[in-house]
Amino acid sequence: MSYRTEQTYVHWIKRFIFFHNRKHPLEMGEAQLSAFLSYLAVEKRVAASTQNQALCAILFLYRNVLKKDLGWIDDIERAKRPRRLPVVFTRDEVRTILARLDGVLWIMAALLYGSGLRLMECLRLRVKDVDFTYGQITVRDGKGQKDRVTMLPEPVGEPLQRHLEKVRLIHGPDLDNGFGRVNLPFALARKYLNAPREWGWQYVFPASKLCRDPRTSSVTRHHLHESVPQRAVKTAIREAGIVKHGSCHTFRHSFATHLLENGYDIRTVQELLGHKDVSTTMIYTHVLSKGGKAVKSPLD
Repeated sequence: MSYRTEQTYVHWIKRFIFFHNRKHPLEMGEAQLSAFLSYLAVEKRVAASTQNQALCAILFLYRNVLKKDLGWIDDIERAKRPRRLPVVFTRDEVRTILARLDGVLWIMAALLYGSGLRLMECLRLRVKDVDFTYGQITVRDGKGQKDRVTMLPEPVGEPLQRHLEKVRLIHGPDLDNGFGRVNLPFALARKYLNAPREWGWQYVFPASKLCRDPRTSSVTRHHLHESVPQRAVKTAIREAGIVKHGSCHTFRHSFATHLLENGYDIRTVQELLGHKDVSTTMIYTHVLSKGGKAVKSPLD
């Protein structure tokens, strides 16, 4: 799992143990787990997704670490996430927001909207995953550990190529100074020893500074932190005078909705978004039924 997931699981396991006064998990059971989840829901009033995150972490502890029979856990009911309609920018709003961004921030925002990428999928793009000839982007190990292919928008092509030329000027000195290595997924670094230094594996949006990998302690150049585009987009939304509760992910919602508005098949949009089930993509059809499910108001 990703390092972030690892940190999150450790956090919830610690909270579960401390909640029960440092009692060992092998000495606890369904009653203690239910009490902890009820505490999160009732006293802390955490969202359903947070409750499920805590449950997944504790399930991982029992199944994968303690190797304990989970018969008593199977009966625990997961919290149901409320079904909320996504916020969507209009085309004019997208244009207004993008006009307030420039450089690498504009490229990232344009990819979020023009390719339907999630923010972390954009930040984790490698040089070899961008195909300028065929005008496509390969998203590796996306949500659910799935690969998919989406389009590379034409207006982004030339600025992105110029950006990569600048990135290459950073990578060269890194190699000369004994760095220039990036993290590779799974065990690829053991299989291809030189791959972490190769240009194709470098991040499209590298960080400005070198950092130390928390797992290997080696000095690498990681990708940009997600807070950089998040802050820039939030500022652009505010400056544009848009009162919707928008974020980087709203660009992905807008990508799907605008494709459906243009008449593209929902199965095609599903593949571009990387949704496992078409019912997830169907939520974007709400915008197509304008004016409250296309019903004309009696006041009209």
